[in-house]
Amino acid sequence: MDPANGSTIASPGEGRLTAGATARAALPSLLRGMASSTRFLRGSGPGGLSWRSLVPGTDIGLALGVLLLLSILVVPLPTFILDMGLSLSITTSALVLMVSLFLEKPIEFTSFPTLLLLTTLLRLALEIATTRLILSHGNEGTYAAGHVVAAFGGFLMGGDVVIGGIVFSILLVVNFMVITKGSGRIAEVAARFFLDAMPGKQMAIDAELSSGAINERTARRKRGELEEESAFYGAMDGAAKFVRGDAIAAIIITAINIVGGLAIGVLRHGMPVNEAASTFTTLTVGDGLVSQIPALLVSTAAGIVVTKGGTDGSADVTLVRQLGGNPKPLAMAAVLAACFALLPGLPAIPFLAIAALAGAGAWWRHRTPTTDSDGDVTEATPAAPATAPISDVLKLDLLRLELGFGLLPLTSGENSQLTEQIKALRRAIATEMGFVTPPVRIQDNILLSSDKYVIKLKEIEIGSGEAKPGKLMAMSPSGGAPPLAGDKATEPAFGLPAVWIDPSLKTKAIALKCTVVDPASVIVTHLSELVRQNLPDLLTYVATQSLLDDLPREQQKLVNDLIPSQVTLSTVQRVLQSLLAERISIRDLPTILESIQEGSGLGLRGIQNLTGHVRVRLSRQICSTLEGPGGYIPMITLSPEWEAEFLNHITGQGEERRLAMPPSLLNRFVARLRETFNTVSATGEVPVIVVSTPVRDSMRSIVERVRPSVSVLSQSEIYPRARIKTIATIT
Repeated sequence: MDPANGSTIASPGEGRLTAGATARAALPSLLRGMASSTRFLRGSGPGGLSWRSLVPGTDIGLALGVLLLLSILVVPLPTFILDMGLSLSITTSALVLMVSLFLEKPIEFTSFPTLLLLTTLLRLALEIATTRLILSHGNEGTYAAGHVVAAFGGFLMGGDVVIGGIVFSILLVVNFMVITKGSGRIAEVAARFFLDAMPGKQMAIDAELSSGAINERTARRKRGELEEESAFYGAMDGAAKFVRGDAIAAIIITAINIVGGLAIGVLRHGMPVNEAASTFTTLTVGDGLVSQIPALLVSTAAGIVVTKGGTDGSADVTLVRQLGGNPKPLAMAAVLAACFALLPGLPAIPFLAIAALAGAGAWWRHRTPTTDSDGDVTEATPAAPATAPISDVLKLDLLRLELGFGLLPLTSGENSQLTEQIKALRRAIATEMGFVTPPVRIQDNILLSSDKYVIKLKEIEIGSGEAKPGKLMAMSPSGGAPPLAGDKATEPAFGLPAVWIDPSLKTKAIALKCTVVDPASVIVTHLSELVRQNLPDLLTYVATQSLLDDLPREQQKLVNDLIPSQVTLSTVQRVLQSLLAERISIRDLPTILESIQEGSGLGLRGIQNLTGHVRVRLSRQICSTLEGPGGYIPMITLSPEWEAEFLNHITGQGEERRLAMPPSLLNRFVARLRETFNTVSATGEVPVIVVSTPVRDSMRSIVERVRPSVSVLSQSEIYPRARIKTIATIT
């Protein structure tokens, strides 16, 4: 019966089902399929797949393109598609050559090795496809392999098989013996020399960073460029082998086409020998020419790219600047061309024209100022050396290490341990304190004595000392001078008595349990202590901004909400400086910013109040760093009488809070403080003074003058789970 009218149908083993119900059940699936197709055509299909993924420049498009190239090796192609592929090969090769000509630096074309492989694969696939058509349909005429092959074969042959074959053989020899071989050799030598020079370039970058000539970000960028160049030249060395293999394959394929085509035409199709030779040779030469022209272009591009390593600017600018930049060579070339024009038997007009052009160029270069590669106009005659701008005098070095003449060997050659240790110091401080200190500029100072060094902060001296190259500093653990022969001295960082000894006495010094360090370590230890004491001055406004910029993207919302709507960047800088002044790490910057935001929301104003709130939030970090070897925090507390004295003599509110204790009472407290410190030091403990919150800032100002290395905590800054132990009380 007719299903369109709602009649029933039956199938073996199945129940009865109405056709109308079947159509209604299938309709939703059909509509969903049409909707999916519509979404795909509009650019959004299931799973994120869309037609936009198939266009060139996308991952799926590239994968499909490579698969298409591989399929050409086994699937026969019609002549129309083959003509399209050959046209694409020629155009792509010309594009690659043009891009290589206008490169400024080789690393601007880092995809060239991959592109070299893909273009080689394309040419080989097309050669196999044309070979298949030539051998199978060559008896049908010169258009058996498409119009592109026929046109190139007819153009080169010029109606003469012998001449065309000779010219094509010369093209093969030029590509294989000259261009391809030369490009491969250049790539190999360039890769070898660049890889050999890499350690020296890396050491130069490290030396510039240690001396302060460049900052950390510039050094990171230079190292990245160095890695890119090494990878590029290494890849080019390998990719050049593909070009050479392509040239060899072209010679073999050409021989196969001529011999195989002649045999098939004569033996299988019964063609006359002359006709078979003419037809198959024309097709073979056309096929070889279509493949050799792109190969020649790509080989030339490879040679240009790998030879760009030692020049600046694009090839056209470089050639014009170097060949025509000096008027003297142009004038000599003009005179030589004019002399050739006067020789009997040589055509005079071409040489005279060249002489006129070269002479005009020499005259124009002589009269016109030249422009160097940086765009600065310079006269043709030698100019006096330019002096540095006066504004350079105003630039300050944040950190500078000045060395006497005798200490300079510590910064260069095989004994450059000073620069390496300074690098390690900056890395250690960055890991410990949470920000990268500025580079240390190292320079010599002829006004210093031979063994002296000076450390300057913003070009103001903050420390100095002496180090004796070729000797070692020995320090006794007991605190006195070691019983060793040598020059007595004082360790510059901590003021301990020491002796400069000969290296031959190192074993004896170690046997006496002395600490033995080399001169570079003495200088770096002193530098480390001074840097840690002056960390607040090194955290500049620019460094604070850099810290905030380097936060992860998910933390940038916090920065944008906090600055400048709630506090200014200067306020954040001052809070961070206050933390660094007491050697509290600011590495947990998000927590610090959250604390500042929370304190600002609670109405806290002033640097001291905000810093105190931040310290409470960082209590776990602070207590963790103050734990001693026993796993607890050794505390020194104040007696209730001294607590009351401090509270009674604090005047003012907020940022104006000051300690106004009478001098006699203050001197008595300082004496008790020193006495307590001396007693605790004998036990080997590193104590922490714990006071009430209102007293902490005043106590810190006193302790900073007596024992700066001792930390002062308020009771609210002690983490609840921290283990504490009172080892002394100031009474």
